[in-house]
Amino acid sequence: MTAAIALPDASSERIRRLRTAIGGQSIVLVGIMGCGKSSVGRRLAATLALSFVDADTEIETAANMTIPEIFAIHGEPYFRAGEQRVIARLLKEGPQVLATGGGAYMNADTREEIRAGGIAIWLKAEFDVVMARVRKRSNRPLLQQSNPEEVMRRLIAERYPVYAMADITVQSRDVPHELVVLEIIEALETHLGLESLKEEVDLSK
Repeated sequence: MTAAIALPDASSERIRRLRTAIGGQSIVLVGIMGCGKSSVGRRLAATLALSFVDADTEIETAANMTIPEIFAIHGEPYFRAGEQRVIARLLKEGPQVLATGGGAYMNADTREEIRAGGIAIWLKAEFDVVMARVRKRSNRPLLQQSNPEEVMRRLIAERYPVYAMADITVQSRDVPHELVVLEIIEALETHLGLESLKEEVDLSK
């Protein structure tokens, strides 16, 4: 049985300092479908005392239809254009934890908007992990093919080199979500230069 992972309290000095360093930026989670952006993102947002926003949910609300319906009726290019507009709008509403769809970060304009208004974190997951997860849900338009495994391998080959452009990479795997959240917090501290500050505080005691 896996031991419980204790996350820092949202009101702790550690999180207060991290929130201050984040400022008005959004924490933007990117990665392939099934990598855990929504489930990890909700826990991360709660720990940081930030709002959690799922870009796909916002797209569905704006379009008044589900993403599979958008794909079926209007096609992928129409969906991608709407996705770019929605993410650009959401980035103006930070700070927040923003989970993006698997293809969002492939758009160069969206990457630039995320770079300007947020910190991109790639939740990197291996093929077997994401396939085990996406098989549990039937709402993945890009996988509605005769050979979803082949499609997933192609998507991984195309997208992982682009995801690697994110500011931070954290491995998503079959461990408690709290452990991944803790690793994200530690990676954010390193990215924002808070480790040296912690050392200075320790040395002054």
